[in-house]
Amino acid sequence: MMEEAVGLGAVTVLAVLEQAYFSLQVISARRKFSVSPPDTGGPPEFQRIFRAQVNCSEYFPLFIVLLWCSGVFLSPTLSSACGLLYLYGRLRYFWGFCDSAEGRLAPLYFSTQILWLLIGFSSIGVFLTFTRVYLDLDLLLGVASALHLL
Repeated sequence: MMEEAVGLGAVTVLAVLEQAYFSLQVISARRKFSVSPPDTGGPPEFQRIFRAQVNCSEYFPLFIVLLWCSGVFLSPTLSSACGLLYLYGRLRYFWGFCDSAEGRLAPLYFSTQILWLLIGFSSIGVFLTFTRVYLDLDLLLGVASALHLL
């Protein structure tokens, strides 16, 4: 299992590094715009950077859980690929939001679609594993057999 999960681990480490990058951008913006903690006000340029980082942090736990559920129960390769796409979308979201509030929208919709994919993959994987383990019913084997007969 360790070899199969290396992609998930790599995406997880990249996700943590991305979160660190976002946090460092807020620290830099605090210095640039003279906004001392715990203040979150300041010029609109600072507020957009701050909100972009907070918004990305809010979705981080959801992403990590879905990445690993999808990877463990369905496909680590497919899940890792989705994870990379999600991280790319969040990076574009962050940069877009830093430039303008409207700049965040297209990357937000993209990364949300990837999260929905991971929700679907996780649900399917958990369901198939549940039926195999607890009902002794391998639905994937049944579908493969049915397709072979066609």
